[in-house]
Amino acid sequence: MPDRPEERVTPAEDTGPGTGTLATADGSGPPGPADAQPPTAQDPAGRTPRAGRDLRAAIVVGLLLGAVVVGTLVLDARAFLAVVTAAVTLGAWEVRRAVATRGMHVPLVPLVLGSVGMTVSAYLRGAEALVVTFGLTVVALLVWRVADGLSDAARDLSASVLVAFYPVFLGGFASLMLASPDGRLRIITFVLVTVFSDIGGYAVGVLLGRHPMAPSLSPKKSWEGLAGSVLTCAAIGAAALPLLLGGTWWAGAVLGAVTAGAATLGDLIESSVKRDLGIKDMGTLLPGHGGIMDRLDSLVVVAPIAWALLLAFVPTG
Repeated sequence: MPDRPEERVTPAEDTGPGTGTLATADGSGPPGPADAQPPTAQDPAGRTPRAGRDLRAAIVVGLLLGAVVVGTLVLDARAFLAVVTAAVTLGAWEVRRAVATRGMHVPLVPLVLGSVGMTVSAYLRGAEALVVTFGLTVVALLVWRVADGLSDAARDLSASVLVAFYPVFLGGFASLMLASPDGRLRIITFVLVTVFSDIGGYAVGVLLGRHPMAPSLSPKKSWEGLAGSVLTCAAIGAAALPLLLGGTWWAGAVLGAVTAGAATLGDLIESSVKRDLGIKDMGTLLPGHGGIMDRLDSLVVVAPIAWALLLAFVPTG
C-alpha cells in the first residue's frame, strides 16, 4: 500500500498523561490553536476544556478497546497474545508511514515478520528469544534495504531500527508478562496503572493545570497533571497489586508512581517524534484518539518497566 502523507501541524497535539488546559496568570492559557478561538458562553475564558479531542468518540472507542482487552484475557491468554501482536504490528506500520512522510523507507515485509516473531517468541521462549528475534529482524531489515540499493540506505536503516524497537521490541515485554503462570493478572495490573495515568493526569490537568511541563512538545501537559497521574497510579497500584497478585500495597504504590512517570515519558517521546515529522497523529484508525500508536505510546514504554518491577515485587518462582 503506498504511503499516504499525514496532516502536518507544529507542535503535535497531545492527549496523554498530564494533559489539561493550562491557564496563565491572566487565565488566557498558552499560545496555540485554541487561543485563536473567541470566548464562548460555555467557555468564558477562551480555553479548550476538552484538551483538543472528541471526548464522546474517545470514550466510546476507549470502552470498545477495554472490552477487547478484557474479553480476550478472560477467553484465553493466546487470544490476548493475538491482540498484542496485531496492535504492535499496526503500530509499527503507522510509524513506518509516519517516517515515510520525510522520505525514509522502512521495508514492510521484514518489519511485519519481525513484529509477529518478536511478540510470539517472547511469549513462547522468554526474554532471550525476544532479544534474538529483535536482532534477526534488524539483520533482515538491513539485507532487504541494501538489496534495493545504497542510496540513502544509512538513513533508512536508522528509521528501520527505530520502528523495530519502538513499538515492537518494547511491546514484546507485554508478551513476557503474559507468559507468566499468573500472566493475565499481571497484564490487568499493567494496563490498569497505565490507563489510570492518562485518566488521572487528564482530570487533574483540566481542573488545575497551570504550569506547562514541556510547552515546546506538549502545550497542554502540566506539572499538576503529572502530579495527578502519579497520585492516581499510586493509589490504583496500591489496591491492584495486593488484590490481584498478592503483593504488598507499598510495592503497588511504587509500581504506580514509576508507571506514571514512564507513561508521561512515553507520551512525550511520541509527541517529540510527531513534532519532528510535522504530523498531528500517527494515524486515524481510532476516532477521538488518532492512530494505534497514539494509544500505545505510553503502554510500550511502561511495558518493560512494569515487567521488571512485577518480577521483582511478585516473583513467579
